Amino acid sequence: MVPEVVSVAEAALNNAEWCDAFCRAHGVVGCFDEAAWSSAERTPPLYPDAVTLASGCSGESLVSRVDASAGCSIKDSFAELDLSAYGFEVLFAAEWLCQAQARASDASQGWSVIADESQLRRWETAWGESPVPRPFFRNELLGEARVRILARSEGELLRAGAVANRSRGAIGLTNVFDLERDFEAAWSGAASAAQAVWGGIPVVGYDRGESLDAAHRAGFETIGNLAVWIDGSLA
Repeated sequence: MVPEVVSVAEAALNNAEWCDAFCRAHGVVGCFDEAAWSSAERTPPLYPDAVTLASGCSGESLVSRVDASAGCSIKDSFAELDLSAYGFEVLFAAEWLCQAQARASDASQGWSVIADESQLRRWETAWGESPVPRPFFRNELLGEARVRILARSEGELLRAGAVANRSRGAIGLTNVFDLERDFEAAWSGAASAAQAVWGGIPVVGYDRGESLDAAHRAGFETIGNLAVWIDGSLA
């Protein structure tokens, strides 16, 4: 039976679970409820302080859950909030993506799961966006049963990569990269590699710009919109 495309709510939950795992690796513990995942302590750079999990969340309630000082960010998974009254502005808008079944091809060839610290450091160097503090991707992630850090190698050269995480009804992809900027191959290969680990359940993620277009070419469908808001005092 062909898997069905998942909902935005399922994609948002998957992404929030990845954010939670990443933050816990940095010693920051968030909490879940029906409305959102949030952290009262400032999360690491590039990671939101809250992720909405259901439509109709209260902006006031979300802001009250987090450290809303300069640098705070909130991921509005349904692109429906207006947080400008609380001093926030839109950092970027993006689209949720889903591929119900990875394409049958040789796209997964050369892909493997990062297994140890030295490989993880090579992966992070190739990813190339690590802010301080480093290492950004902590070794604790290698012990997470529902997380796999994926890499495509040619001989000793690491050429592409992604992070995959398994949630209740989906596999999430994030941090998808390719050193030759062949993002279509990266999305396709990472999806195939992730389904090789966890089986043929839908693969989700989000993106914008050039990488979004590449994901569409790789067979991902847009299933919804999201927006990331940031405290405007940094502007």
